[in-house]
Amino acid sequence: MREQRNPQIERILENIDKVMTGKRNVAELSLIALLAGGHVLLEDVPGVGKTMMVRALAKSVSAKFRRIQFTPDLLPSDVTGVSIYNPKEMEFEFRPGPIMGNIILADEINRTSPKTQSALLEGMEEQSVTVDGVTHVLEKPFFVMATQNPIDYEGTYPLPEAQLDRFLLKMKMGYPELDEEMEVLNRAQRNLPIEDLQPVVSLEDLRDLQNSIKEVFVDDTIKRYIVELSNRTRGHGSVYLGVSPRGSIALMKAAQAYAFIYGRDYVIPDDVQYLAPAVFAHRIILKSEARFEGITAEDVVNRVLARVPVPVQRLVK
Repeated sequence: MREQRNPQIERILENIDKVMTGKRNVAELSLIALLAGGHVLLEDVPGVGKTMMVRALAKSVSAKFRRIQFTPDLLPSDVTGVSIYNPKEMEFEFRPGPIMGNIILADEINRTSPKTQSALLEGMEEQSVTVDGVTHVLEKPFFVMATQNPIDYEGTYPLPEAQLDRFLLKMKMGYPELDEEMEVLNRAQRNLPIEDLQPVVSLEDLRDLQNSIKEVFVDDTIKRYIVELSNRTRGHGSVYLGVSPRGSIALMKAAQAYAFIYGRDYVIPDDVQYLAPAVFAHRIILKSEARFEGITAEDVVNRVLARVPVPVQRLVK
């Protein structure tokens, strides 16, 4: 039986439920990434509500929402902004791009060139962008949810490992169940619920929640467990490239956020086990023979979870 959620978190999730039907798990994972200061890669087919999910999350926390439609001809300046000469003032003025927001939807990120992808990468990693040699700090919180279509690869630029590693979580939304899709139609019959959605927490509240995540205790036993899991992926027979130390840090931070959501000030092994597939799978590169056999990165993570002993007591120093 799960613990009771943090009241503020529950308000946000209930608010998102007014717009999204049957997607509580996806909303919760998105919120985990936001609270942990990470980003999400959402791989799914068009039309399942990816944009609606991000808009609902942004509205619920009073955040500035920006959407970037990535295309092959998109330039880095179209993302970060550009300096334009003002003849009246006789100086260059910075015109901020769509990355200057709190919650960013990077739609079909794999459709743009690696150069433009790297412009977004700087913002995700450094919390700032550089234009004409001048660094512009992004407002906090800064959260990116990037999408890519898993069935249409024509004219795309697959994300390199270095960029995939910057996403805290990778997940799918999936199609709704029959009853859930009926509810979607009923809600959309007159007008979209997103238009009437109101904030339930302020940006300042959200920043406080993000700071609270850092205080969640992680025992050395749990840290050792996370490192063991990461290490086992590196030596797995089906894996060409395993989880990096950045992946270990990501799993620890995600587990802290998950524990906080459920009202705990400490992480337990169940938190790590639940989040490991979403945090680790996209960081693993499989050998070609493993892919030929139909083995997936999720399979590898689940096998590693099954083989690494779960800690049952704290380390004694």
